[in-house]
Amino acid sequence: MTAEVLEQLAIRPGGLYVDATAGMGGHSAEIARRLQTGELISNDRDRESLALTEANTSEWASHIRYTQYEFSRLAKALEPGEKADGLLADLGVSRYQLTEPSRGFSILADGPVDMRMDQTTGTTAGELVNFSDEKDLANLIYRLGEERRARRIARAIVRARPIRSTLHLAGVVAMAVPRTGRLHPATRTFMALRMAVNREQEELDSLLESGPGMLKPGGRMVVISFMSLEDRKVKERFRELERQGKGTILTKRPLQPSEAEINLNAASRSAKLRALEAA
Repeated sequence: MTAEVLEQLAIRPGGLYVDATAGMGGHSAEIARRLQTGELISNDRDRESLALTEANTSEWASHIRYTQYEFSRLAKALEPGEKADGLLADLGVSRYQLTEPSRGFSILADGPVDMRMDQTTGTTAGELVNFSDEKDLANLIYRLGEERRARRIARAIVRARPIRSTLHLAGVVAMAVPRTGRLHPATRTFMALRMAVNREQEELDSLLESGPGMLKPGGRMVVISFMSLEDRKVKERFRELERQGKGTILTKRPLQPSEAEINLNAASRSAKLRALEAA
């Protein structure tokens, strides 16, 4: 949704912008190439993704500051007294994370059950599936993955312990529940584990709380979500800010990708973009 992102951010050549989730640098490159005297803070909590961003945006490096912060510390990316003209957060997992087996995000490639965006700290998904209480595991999969078959899946995982790899985990879930629709049966389980390991809901709450305060009056905050759980949080927070007179919602309904984009990138199908202008 690059065109929609750029339209909603309303890039000014001399402005200051924050890409909170640089990923592989796609959005960062498009923002940076439109700057003249302005600057972009290109941020990601994943140091390997950030290295890819640096490589993929080197042409515009003179306009970019690269930083590594999770959402809850993102304000540290700004200098004291500095305010941004725009802030973008794309909540999707990057293509690199999904396709690099060693990261443990993929259902289709074998690797360690890791799923940490910062592999230097925190609990791995493997530790969760191998040591969590069955009831706690079921609750996690149901709450974060919105998976109705969570109890059956948790029971199967516990019986199959120790879970040795991502393909082992995906296979255990697929044996426990039948495929419905186009999604792999383990999709929601993997998503829930990833969200838990990276505390994604808590980090999103932090971003929605602090993000508007990082903007100048008239600055814009753009969030792309891929799950109803996340989209609800964004919608409710933007509505609350508008009621408080602290912002104006620019997207009365979320923007979604065109059929042409979906045909080129099937993963974009569930994307929803919401934008707010700070008061």
